[in-house]
Amino acid sequence: MKFRVDRDVLADAVAWAARSLPVRPSVPVLAGLLIEAGHEGLELSTFDYETSARATLAAEVADEGRALVSGRLLADICRSLPAKPVDMVLEGPRVSLTCGSARFTLQTLPVEDYPTLPAMPQATGTVRSDVFAHAVSQAVTAAGRDDMLPVLTGVRLEIDGSRISLLATDRFRLSQRELDWSPRTPDESMAALVPAKVLGDTARSLTAGGEVTISLSSSGTGEGIIGFEGTGAGGVRRTTTRLLDGEFPKVRSLFPSEHQTTARLDKHALVESVKRVALVAERNTAVQLAFSDGVLTLDAGSGDEAQASESIEATIDGEDITTGFNPQFLLDGLTAIDEDVVELAFTQASKPVVISGAVTEGGEDSGFRYLLMPRRLL
Repeated sequence: MKFRVDRDVLADAVAWAARSLPVRPSVPVLAGLLIEAGHEGLELSTFDYETSARATLAAEVADEGRALVSGRLLADICRSLPAKPVDMVLEGPRVSLTCGSARFTLQTLPVEDYPTLPAMPQATGTVRSDVFAHAVSQAVTAAGRDDMLPVLTGVRLEIDGSRISLLATDRFRLSQRELDWSPRTPDESMAALVPAKVLGDTARSLTAGGEVTISLSSSGTGEGIIGFEGTGAGGVRRTTTRLLDGEFPKVRSLFPSEHQTTARLDKHALVESVKRVALVAERNTAVQLAFSDGVLTLDAGSGDEAQASESIEATIDGEDITTGFNPQFLLDGLTAIDEDVVELAFTQASKPVVISGAVTEGGEDSGFRYLLMPRRLL
């Protein structure tokens, strides 16, 4: 194996492929990055039996071949190289890398022990890369992080014709984001439970091109995989990951159809107010929100400890209401909203609030809703 490649293109592709390498691989070869040089250029791959990543890029290939080297080490080296062409040569059990006057020698791992990467499923449709990345970033806000409840660490991706719905919950909050896309067939209908971390990282990393292709196996269970393909610097990026197994809770019915009280507020004013008042809130205690007479009053702290109170203007429709929320969960939902004015919709104080961007006259619904359970006030 012998090839020459642009330094920036190589560094970007190596960093992208190596981002999903396991910190503590179950077997040593899974810490490796597979380099394959062929007549069409280079392909760099990583795989940990759950998630795979492939990056293709153009290169001047003198001799075809393949080698497996430490992915994190190669990423560190490529990041530090000068802005000159990179030459790589496989010499027996080692790979030599030369860039200008810098020269590195890397020990290879047994390439014959490296697992075969899964094939991409058939393409299901395409979506604008920037829209998809933003939608995913909103949806993963409510995803669980407790590995003891693996189903809740995923995002439920539902495809219904030209519409995609993304749902996530950690039992205390729920996010729903809907967006349009271009399906392979007009009546496409599928669902998958995708690991939230992988989905978030992948969507964020595939924004260089105009579109992302989503490829979903027909299984829809933990047996299947989902693939994403987009464009990166100098070539194509492909990622696959195994779907989570288990039944995602039926959460759509949690969004109420009617509300007793709705309040509209300036999002930035509310965010800053919550941040200030929450400074005196003890761990696991709520910030109180009282809506009355066109004013929202926020309170935190109690007894002999530090206390805080602040009021901001609100447009209130309905009965007065006083409730409380985990301040960080409230801030997570507010900051995920695009609009400058937010709407908080209540059925009663002990029930969840639905937070969304306020739709102005003639405006379009952004498709994002965030449901938050209240906390008991002390």
